[in-house]
Amino acid sequence: MKPVWIVDDDQAIRWVLEKALARAGVTTRSFSQAADVLAALDSETPATLVSDIRMPGGSGLDLLRKIKDGHPSLPVIVMTAFADLDSTVSAFQGGAFDYLAKPFDVNEAVALIQRAVQENADADLDQAATPTEPGAERWMMTQSSSTSMQEIFRAIGRLAQSKVTVLITGESGTGKELVARALHGHGARANGPFVALNAAAIPRDLLEAELFGHERGAFTGANNLRRGRFEEANGGTLFLDEIGDMPIELQTRLLRVLAEGSFYRVGGAQPVRVDVRIVAATHQPLEQRVEQGLFREDLFHRLNVIRLRLPPLRERIEDIPALAQHFLTVSARALGVPAKRLTPDALAVLTRFDFPGNVRQLENFCHWLTVMAPGQTIDRQDLPPEIRAMEQQGPGETIVRGITTTASASTESAPQSWQDSLLRDAQSRLDRGEPAIMATLTRQFERILLQTALDASRGRRVEAASRLGIGRNTITRKLRDLGIEDE
Repeated sequence: MKPVWIVDDDQAIRWVLEKALARAGVTTRSFSQAADVLAALDSETPATLVSDIRMPGGSGLDLLRKIKDGHPSLPVIVMTAFADLDSTVSAFQGGAFDYLAKPFDVNEAVALIQRAVQENADADLDQAATPTEPGAERWMMTQSSSTSMQEIFRAIGRLAQSKVTVLITGESGTGKELVARALHGHGARANGPFVALNAAAIPRDLLEAELFGHERGAFTGANNLRRGRFEEANGGTLFLDEIGDMPIELQTRLLRVLAEGSFYRVGGAQPVRVDVRIVAATHQPLEQRVEQGLFREDLFHRLNVIRLRLPPLRERIEDIPALAQHFLTVSARALGVPAKRLTPDALAVLTRFDFPGNVRQLENFCHWLTVMAPGQTIDRQDLPPEIRAMEQQGPGETIVRGITTTASASTESAPQSWQDSLLRDAQSRLDRGEPAIMATLTRQFERILLQTALDASRGRRVEAASRLGIGRNTITRKLRDLGIEDE
């Protein structure tokens, strides 16, 4: 087993750590200055390096940077008597495994060093067994063990060479644009442009010019001719995301382009012909928007030639472990640090989470873990607060689509009001120091009400809004914000 190297100009500190680690069965080698460490690294590497920050002849932070340049996977624990913010930030930015402030508890220091040694050994095994990670988009669209995603892959294979219009549906964060890019990248138009436009992200009065372009002088500020997204996508694919939010007047123009293959720029007099494949996406049920008069029925049928429904992450939990490790690897690569790993216990907790934000939420969690988790191995106590809050539910509580509910301890117990349950739940969250309790409970409360009202009205939003006493626009906005898709 490789030894642990201790670097400190204080002989007393070296002696204390040597004796404590020897009692724990860990061999050590000590140095009094950074230059000796760098020279020794030319011939061997330790299991872990523990270094002081402030030393004569070269600081521990300089040593950390040099070690990470040549040995990026070597765990380095920095220690100092000057526990200030600048030192802490500099240590972690330099890739330190963890930070040990003097005076430290010897038992805690030994436990931290042992954890670093073990994680370094695990990393060596993983590196030998793990192939190079492919690009994010290619990985997302080629790796899945779930039946529902395998069906999507087969559909992409059948549709890629075709010019047929495709409508992709699914909750926010499920990866609809990745499917669109896969359809483009595997098809006959792969060498052509892929142009994406989010209809919900562009103001109504600018969306027409964004789609179709404008002639010089068409309106105030139009000083030059500008090509729109349709012209930019000529010979390739135009991805229209959130098509359900497109204003009704623009839907008429879009229908004409789909039917005739030509359009007029804003302020233009000559038709512009284009050869564009349309792939549209939405998280909204377009059939209901047609019933509400918010979406043209003829445009719906024109778009709904082939429909692909992307399943939410909670319907393919078998993909969560591989997705999580992939996102941890991508995040670590972006930050220039070694990739962290999830313990089996942490993975088990992760797969029980509801993920209302789907794959995008999992990706954000992995970015958070890469920055905030204290070590290279992520255990259940290192997971984000939202996930830990789910795990800390009281006896008899269950999680239904991310909502905490409390079951009666006995069928003979007197029924309790929802206010009593809320009181206990709020007290429990406050006792464990959970952040943003108001936002969490408000979101869960609205999700229960909206989902129940939609179920009672068989998915009819107008009726559900009326029975809840809110407006049609309000329920549409809340459903979008909460990521609820009624099939």
